[in-house]
Parts: sequence; structure tokens; C-alpha cells
Amino acid sequence: MKIIEILPELDIGGVERHVIDLSNELTARGHEITVISAGGKMQSQLSGAVRHVDMPVHKKNPFTIWACSREIAALARREGFQLIHAHSRVPAWIARWAAGSAHVPYIVTAHVVFGNKSPWIYAPYRDAARVICVSNAVREGMKACFYDNTQVVLNGLDEPKVRWSEENLRGPVKFLFVGRLSPVKGLHDALRAMPEDAEWTLDVLGDGPMRDELENITKERGFTGRVTFHGYSDKADDFMARSSCLLFPSYTEGMPLTLARAVQIGIPVIASDIPPVSEMAGSSENLLPPGDVAAWREAIADFIKTRRAKVNIPLSSVPTLARMADEDERIYKEVLAGSEAR
Repeated sequence: MKIIEILPELDIGGVERHVIDLSNELTARGHEITVISAGGKMQSQLSGAVRHVDMPVHKKNPFTIWACSREIAALARREGFQLIHAHSRVPAWIARWAAGSAHVPYIVTAHVVFGNKSPWIYAPYRDAARVICVSNAVREGMKACFYDNTQVVLNGLDEPKVRWSEENLRGPVKFLFVGRLSPVKGLHDALRAMPEDAEWTLDVLGDGPMRDELENITKERGFTGRVTFHGYSDKADDFMARSSCLLFPSYTEGMPLTLARAVQIGIPVIASDIPPVSEMAGSSENLLPPGDVAAWREAIADFIKTRRAKVNIPLSSVPTLARMADEDERIYKEVLAGSEAR
């Protein structure tokens, strides 16, 4: 099959990780995949067999969206692409217009529950041949916006090359946070919950609009020597393998890849009670209310004292990359078969 994958950027985040892994896997299976994005730090992680086309598909300007859709439609017609797969809202609009012009079907993956559920945002999802939701939580949260063209395909991950060891529980506790430094990720709550009278360190992997504010909170609390902001790092697996506990204080997620990776590697976690996390865990037991600094302070102090996290997320909740690609591949074939039948 010849497929176009569109996402805003290849900078830092779960959508980027998803598209990179999916594209690399599908290409390894013999399909021809072209990824269209505005580029970014993670672009180099696309395999050499995946073509990348740089285009401003991250911009919300209607004229830019229209121009990108024209260019992609021309590419699809010229090179015989059979299907367009969009990730995120602006790419969904671009895919809708490009697919209509090129007379090919398009599908969309919904990675999160929209905060803004205005009709103009979800219109291209309703018109898509299929909407893939990355968790039951996303499908449930968006059920009023989508039609019956949805299907859940959980994000899958390849096998990690490293594993966590209980040796990491000796000495001062080494906490870890991995994610974008934005309000919805909740790191500000974790920083305010960290105890002053205990031995611990915190490594922060990620960047984003809150970095200055988070560094200021660190200074105000006197934690400058304990908290290290590393910025974006492609060594998250290695950090998980040698840290004591992952902090996951998010307010909202689609299907949390960072948490899924932590489960694979085996590191203990302290996590928020949000729908996709409780879906992975099978219940809300021992998960913490996001934003409840007192509850987070108690849980962090308990981990420092006992060296045990109370959250138990089964490894079976994390699909393999191969299983995810199998599902997407099957959907592609079904959509193409339906398109040819018409």
C-alpha cells in the first residue's frame, strides 16, 4: 500500500512517537509510507526507508491549510497514493480537503479528548472513512462528536532494550519525570509536593512553555541542587532503567505512551487517576487525583519511606508495536476495499 501520514510536527511528544513507530513498522512490512510534517527534533528517528516531506501542516491559518491540501492532493494523484492518514486536528482538515480533491479515502487518529468540542473542529472526523481512537477513554470522551466510524486501537510499543532493577531503590530516591513541560502534564504539582526533609533527586526530561516557571518553582522551594532539567532527551528508556520511580501527574492524556513505556521497563510509578490510566490499570485503586498536591505529597513521602509504589499496572495493558501495526494495517485494507467497491 502507498500511504501518506500527516501530523503537525516531529518535535517532541506522544503523537510524534506514535507516527514514527507506525511508519517505520509499516515500511519494514513493505508498504510505501510518506510522512508529511513541519519537521522537528524527532525527524531523524524515521527510518531511511520512510520519506519525509516538509510542509507547514502545523499552522492553523485557513489559507495555509488550503494550500497544503492542494499540494498533498497533487502529490497523491501524481504518485498514486491510496490513502491519507491524519493525526491531530489541523492535519484532519488538510486530509479531508486533499482526499476529496485526489479522490482517495482518508482516516484520522484521535489521540486525545478535545477540550474544545465545537462542530468545526470535529467535522473532518465525522467525514473520515474511519476514526481510530488510541484508547477507550478517548472514544468515550468524544462519543458526542464522532459518528459510528470509530475503532479503538491502543498505542503499541516496541520491546525496550533495558530493564529496571531493584538496585535503583538503594540510596537516595531518584525520581523521574518525562513529558512536555505544559500545564496539563502536572509537573508543577509534583514540584510543590516534593518533601523538603528527605533525600531525593528529580530528573526532568522534556521541554515546553512552562520551563521557566517550573525552574522558578524549583528555586523558590530550594531544590536547585536536587532537580535537574535536561530538556528533550532521546535517552528516556535509560533514565527509566536507572531511576527509582516515575512521576506521572498528568491532568489529561489520550493513551499515555510514557507510562506505557515505564510499565514495559518495570519502573515503579506514581500516577494520576485519569480515564486512560485507570483503563490501563484496570481500576482507580491507588491512583491520585490530578492537582491534589496534598495527596501527591503523601504518596511521594510514602514511596521515599517504603521504596514501594502502590500502583499496579499489568504489562498486558501495553500492546506490542506489531499488534498495533496489524490493527492499523487491517483498517487500511478494509477502507481501501470499501473505497474500491464504491
